[in-house]
Amino acid sequence: MFLVILTYKVAFAEIEPHMAAHMAFVDRGFSDGIFVLSGRKVPRTGGVIIARAASEADLRDFLASDPFLQFDLVDAEIVAFAPSRAAEGLGALLDG
Repeated sequence: MFLVILTYKVAFAEIEPHMAAHMAFVDRGFSDGIFVLSGRKVPRTGGVIIARAASEADLRDFLASDPFLQFDLVDAEIVAFAPSRAAEGLGALLDG
């Protein structure tokens, strides 16, 4: 499992024109079963995604299609982790 932390490199005014395309990318991440959870940072300085992928390289390949990364609008930090505990109702996140 991976934590993806997106941090804006530019003012939000430069992010906003790409938001619809980014959200289409996020929708694809969920429909492809890669994204588990996503949302914006508070304050709004970027976003956070919890993702599943076979490898970090596979995840990086998928993230490369994000317009935010294609237009160099964000930095993307990827943190690999192995969840060992989950709150009730989230146990499915622990498998494989």
